[in-house]
Amino acid sequence: MPSPKFGLLLLFGFCLASQAIAEGLLSPAKREIAMQLVSSAENSSLDWRKQYAYIEDIDDDRGYTAGLIGFTSANGDMLDVVELYTSQQADNPLAGYLPALKVLAEEESSAHIGLDPDFVDAWKRAAKDPAFRAAQDQILTQQYLQPAVAQAKKDGLGPLGQFIYYDALVMHGPGEQRDAFGGIRAAAKKVAETPTQGGSEKAWLNAFLDARVKIMREEKAHEDTSRVELEQRRFLREGNYSLSPPLRWRTNDEDFAIEH
Repeated sequence: MPSPKFGLLLLFGFCLASQAIAEGLLSPAKREIAMQLVSSAENSSLDWRKQYAYIEDIDDDRGYTAGLIGFTSANGDMLDVVELYTSQQADNPLAGYLPALKVLAEEESSAHIGLDPDFVDAWKRAAKDPAFRAAQDQILTQQYLQPAVAQAKKDGLGPLGQFIYYDALVMHGPGEQRDAFGGIRAAAKKVAETPTQGGSEKAWLNAFLDARVKIMREEKAHEDTSRVELEQRRFLREGNYSLSPPLRWRTNDEDFAIEH
């Protein structure tokens, strides 16, 4: 029969795990870490606040990619950002591009019809406006961060798992298609169980990362899997389920660290 002391240790461990899940990626400290991790992979910099003005076509069939997490003109989230911004600041450099952005989003077109030649400059000018930066923050939180954390908590995952879901959602987008977040999660479920189902967190996250890497290697713009293999998988090997500093990783042939 287990001793009372053993039972107290189990209870203490359970409480710590529950607290880690409850704190999650939505806490200011963990969110800051998540933003730096994504920025290191997307922009080779920990200074994610400089990325509000980022914009280019990375030739991934999603049109222009821009802003904090790479909102795109073909997938609709760039349109959502500009619509929200315009609803709060009608006179802005991007308002005139709303009709073109709507057409491109509806057609899921990677073309720049109605955007060139001045859209890039307009985006960069808008990024100086606090209202535009706030619109990016809001769409990021509503469409990516909150859904990732919600699903991760349902699956019994702590901050590391929540970040792994968030990063996948940022890159692959929502949806149940094979190459979207839901499709990747479905592929992982064929080989492992989530912690909520009784599986181990390590086995589940490795299965999820395996499924994601397979998709990444099929996409020209995402062939570099270092953000998974040399970052997320490293944290997983280290058992850092709380995603707590110090954190050291490598992506895009560069070394990064968050010391505290």
